[in-house]
Amino acid sequence: MMITDGLDMFRQKYLSHMVNKFYILLIAFCCLFISACSDDKNSKIHDLNDKINDEQIGEALHQHDGNNNRYLFGFDLRSSPQEDARQYLPFLKYLEKATGYQFHLQFTPKNSRIIDELGENKVQFAALGATSFIEAQMRYGVKPLVRGINHQGKAEYQSMFVVRPKSNIKTLSELKGKRFAFGSQTSTQGHLIPRIILEENNISLEKLMSYTYTGSHQNCANSVISNKADICGMQDTMAKNMANQGLVKILHTSNYYPSSGIAYNPDISNEVVEKMKQALMAFDPKGKHKHNLYNWDKTEMPGGFTAAKSSDYDELLNWSVKLGFLQSVNN
Repeated sequence: MMITDGLDMFRQKYLSHMVNKFYILLIAFCCLFISACSDDKNSKIHDLNDKINDEQIGEALHQHDGNNNRYLFGFDLRSSPQEDARQYLPFLKYLEKATGYQFHLQFTPKNSRIIDELGENKVQFAALGATSFIEAQMRYGVKPLVRGINHQGKAEYQSMFVVRPKSNIKTLSELKGKRFAFGSQTSTQGHLIPRIILEENNISLEKLMSYTYTGSHQNCANSVISNKADICGMQDTMAKNMANQGLVKILHTSNYYPSSGIAYNPDISNEVVEKMKQALMAFDPKGKHKHNLYNWDKTEMPGGFTAAKSSDYDELLNWSVKLGFLQSVNN
């Protein structure tokens, strides 16, 4: 009986000791967390000479607070949210210095679209592909500001079909019965232009074994590399980089179409729009602004920007209607 009582007392003391130890560790963790949160966030986010880590990307999420000199900047997903953010954050720092305005990067919520975010003024500016811009313009009156300039000095881009390096697919006529991967459904290079190519070669979706939407150019390429798909339609810059690394082989290159650019909500004042346009046109990513950027040469605007107008996208608008992406030009 005495042995049992002694064991019970030992258990109680041991449990009490462990509970106290847990609370001490918990309090220490909370203190560290509070201390970390009290750091100056902006100084970390906008340090252009350091690589931007995942923690800093998370700190970039802000809500527009009504400050007339503060604007939210959204974007069509290209690679991964982390990689895209690392590219855009230093760019926004340039815009802050050039315009005197404040910019915060806005990630589009999972169940939302950048088209609606921009049209509903939840973001004021956004980097959009042609397909996203066309729909945003038709639905909300969103306006184009500039178009990106590629490595060849053109404000145009192409889509490329890629396959595995040792793939037996040699021509477009061999795509029937194959597994096709697209990027996002709103992507120009990852969906609209590939669909145009298939249409021009009399290959409907029904003639494919299967097709999937992977959400980004990177995911699309990965699906080919991992043999989950036979062919992918994707961004030209990324396709060339991956082909040079021996990860994929380029099967087909499309015609040139108007490149991605930056658009704005129609409620933005003319004064702000004009100042933004001047800053974007003066942006020199290959020259004096090069060293403050992160992998900007891998974006769809490695050469900077040129002025854009709505009529630039008329051909893609007509294709969007023909392929059923949009009901009609007037809707």
